[in-house]
Amino acid sequence: MTEKKAHILLVDDDTALTGLLDEYLSQQDFSVVTAANAMKATEILEQDNQINLIVLDIMMPGMSGLELLSVIRARWQIPVIMLTGRGEDIDRILGLEMGADDYLAKPCNPRELAARIRAVLRRSAGEATSAPETTDIEIGSVTLRPGSRSVTINGERVAFTTAEFDVLCELMKDAGNVVSREHLTQVVLHRELSPYDRSIDVHVSRVRNALRQSLPDKEMIVTIRGVGYQFVRSS
Repeated sequence: MTEKKAHILLVDDDTALTGLLDEYLSQQDFSVVTAANAMKATEILEQDNQINLIVLDIMMPGMSGLELLSVIRARWQIPVIMLTGRGEDIDRILGLEMGADDYLAKPCNPRELAARIRAVLRRSAGEATSAPETTDIEIGSVTLRPGSRSVTINGERVAFTTAEFDVLCELMKDAGNVVSREHLTQVVLHRELSPYDRSIDVHVSRVRNALRQSLPDKEMIVTIRGVGYQFVRSS
């Protein structure tokens, strides 16, 4: 039986780049559709419910990539990889804080983009590099269910992106111990931690803020400076 192709939406006003990426990703067995602006991208998303992942440029005329990301996160639970200009650290962090799953600097290597796409799709499908976790993890009022990839706090379901869920899962599995930034980056983002890469820190920050909203009197995730993060077991 032939494996179903993943459907990728490329959103970028640089038609030369999207043409290059379209050609390469199609050769890598992805099904690709392109949009040159936010309006066209929204039309495609409204008409095509088979889109599995969006590659989204930040700098576009009219509605920017960050503005479109906000619309996407409000309406669809589709993984997003942001494309950013080199040195645009603030935009990268903003994109991650707004719910992007990963980012890649332009001009990007098509091979690296394909690898990032596969990594994010594996996360969104709930795949792991080792045997999948099936046992629910319950610490205090936080319950994480790997099987359904869901989290409840005080019985109320809380939504997380795929990367955020995997961060929380790694921290809760090793609650009480420090989990290094290097480990989280390898397991969650499927790459080595590089200097000045704050991606994993932003994902942890979003998880921490979500926990704070539901549990304002408790600090569930603490930073161990220079090492990593620790999920605190309830006393």
